[in-house]
Amino acid sequence: MGRRIEAVYRQESRRVFASLVRLLGDLDLAEEALHDAFVAAAQQWPRDGEPRNPRAWLVSAGRFKAVDRLRRRTRHDAAVKEIAVAPETPDPSAWPDPFAQNEETVADDQLRLIYTCCHPVLSPDAEVALTLREVCGLTTEEIASAFLTGAPTLAQRIVRAKARIRQDGIPYETPAAPDVAARLASVLHVIYLVFNEGYSASSGENLGRADLAAEAIRLGRLLCALTPEREALGLLALMLLQDSRRNARASADGDLILLSDQDRSLWDRAQIAEGQALVTQALLAGPPDPYALQAAIAAVHANAAHSDVTDWAEIVGLYDVLAGVQPSPVVELNRAAAVAMRDGPQQGLALIDALLARGDLADYHLAHAARADLCRRLGMTTEAREAYERALLLTRQEPERRYLQRRLDELPA
Repeated sequence: MGRRIEAVYRQESRRVFASLVRLLGDLDLAEEALHDAFVAAAQQWPRDGEPRNPRAWLVSAGRFKAVDRLRRRTRHDAAVKEIAVAPETPDPSAWPDPFAQNEETVADDQLRLIYTCCHPVLSPDAEVALTLREVCGLTTEEIASAFLTGAPTLAQRIVRAKARIRQDGIPYETPAAPDVAARLASVLHVIYLVFNEGYSASSGENLGRADLAAEAIRLGRLLCALTPEREALGLLALMLLQDSRRNARASADGDLILLSDQDRSLWDRAQIAEGQALVTQALLAGPPDPYALQAAIAAVHANAAHSDVTDWAEIVGLYDVLAGVQPSPVVELNRAAAVAMRDGPQQGLALIDALLARGDLADYHLAHAARADLCRRLGMTTEAREAYERALLLTRQEPERRYLQRRLDELPA
């Protein structure tokens, strides 16, 4: 039963938490209630058996544990009375479907919570950090790694964001249609970062976290149902196309397999077809946006039966457009890698060296890994060794570290 409770925690904890936030109206109180609910489950389920609807049971248990906690704090106010009106034993058949939706709202507590965390009174960095922490359960260290900042700084950012929500009385609800449109960019960015952490973990023993990637895709689908804007369609297309490679990205031992070496028969063709249809729809809906352009690049890879027939000229062209729409050093790095495949490693290396000389990507391990690979291909063994060693110092994910170490060990003495 202990393992079953752990599995329920992995699958349901953030959904339970989001429901508790809506019911209790406070992030910290909901976090305490979530902990209390799982403690109660660990005590009662081995004795009484797992309930028919574990999520409903946990939400109900957490809600009433919160009432007890409030009573112990002698807070007998209207909020306590309102929380206490629900029956102590919920009827699971009467529990609302968390995925139900209509034209006006999305009845999904996690999506409501994302919109709350993306409220315009918060800074963009705070919006993303708070959502990754509270909606998806990433640790402060994982989020700090994604932000390339220190964990203490990130923790303070989250604390200040929570305080601002309390201070301004921001409601935990899906906003009205005009506000949804205004806050769409922040919500898309949050979902994108959640997917990135699931697709390629910022640190740890595993290449990625399939649960987070699946959760981001689920939230992307809900968002498209709520507001089928081209940006939302483009993001969903990008996530589907990237995630379609998941089964081919790692060996049985968990080692990283590069795109060029993957067994493409393992790619999910249903996801590819859906992603390609969505990216076409997004590109036809208006001027190209960054998500749709990245999805279009992923679609070019998906169309290649093997790496040798990849249309690198088209990919470079798409990166040219992307660099104009959303200029960034990472986009330039990816374009340089594509140029190396189209025109040869010397041309790609010149572009990467110019980027590193500017200092933009000095602490970005993938820039040094890309430089190391091009130097290796050019026979520049000393430069390749230095670049691999620099990339190893900056890499926090174990599959990437093992891959880089293998490459380093393969260099001639």
